[in-house]
Amino acid sequence: MDPPYWQTAGYGVDFSFDNYERMADFMGRCKGRVMVGINDHPDIRNVFRDLHIEEVNIRYSTNNQRQGKADMSTELVITN
Repeated sequence: MDPPYWQTAGYGVDFSFDNYERMADFMGRCKGRVMVGINDHPDIRNVFRDLHIEEVNIRYSTNNQRQGKADMSTELVITN
């Protein structure tokens, strides 16, 4: 799953926190494998605390990349 990042602007969609709670509940009950990629935020870590959480350092594209720069960020990969 690739939900909107929590507490960030620019998505233009209504995605309230109860959607993340429902996702975590689903992942905990699902008999298949599920993976979520999401931003690293204390609220997200808390709601998915019963699942496997792995930190991933990434470089992502910005307008600065044209100047040879890319921003670093820590994101979470969460699996059941």
